[in-house]
Amino acid sequence: MWAHTKESLEKLTPKQALDFLKEGNIRFLNNLKASRNLLKQVNQTSDAQFPFATVLSCIDSRTSAELIFDQGLGDIFSIRIAGTILNDDILGSMEYACGIATSKIIVVLGHTQCGAVISACNNLKTGHLTGLLNKITPAINQETTTKTDRNGQNLTFVNNVSAINVNLTISQIRKQSSILDNLEKESKIVIVGGLYDIVTGEVTFFE
Repeated sequence: MWAHTKESLEKLTPKQALDFLKEGNIRFLNNLKASRNLLKQVNQTSDAQFPFATVLSCIDSRTSAELIFDQGLGDIFSIRIAGTILNDDILGSMEYACGIATSKIIVVLGHTQCGAVISACNNLKTGHLTGLLNKITPAINQETTTKTDRNGQNLTFVNNVSAINVNLTISQIRKQSSILDNLEKESKIVIVGGLYDIVTGEVTFFE
């Protein structure tokens, strides 16, 4: 499997881009890998890159987008930050990825048992992390199904908050970036959310 080219990216639809990621996760779940020559991909992407997807995910060491979606060099713009939260620099990176480099899909990917979400649920206050965790608070407030044990020890609560946080982040992307919002309305990109299960390796997409 070779790296994408300008021509192959131009022909790709947002739906096909999503299908590529779904198929890659199925390979990952079955301990299979697409046949690719990574050194060849180094050579192919030395002059230019044409990633078909942009993935915003957590810094968690178990959630590498390239691995869990079985993608190679030059396939994914990978943006990683604790808690899968949004800021202006991340929005700018997404606008570059889709508005200039013409990626076809943005995936906002949370995961189960997220340490940042657990810390936010426990109301942790420490250094610069405090401000980051405050951005997860709206998702905590919107989780209304859990009536007791609303803390980081309750993993059902934590995972519910993670899913809500993904959807809130997607709403923020659309609201705060007219560039990305318009690209989606013009069907040039699709913005989707998902949750990665660190126990099974499966990505559940929110569609």
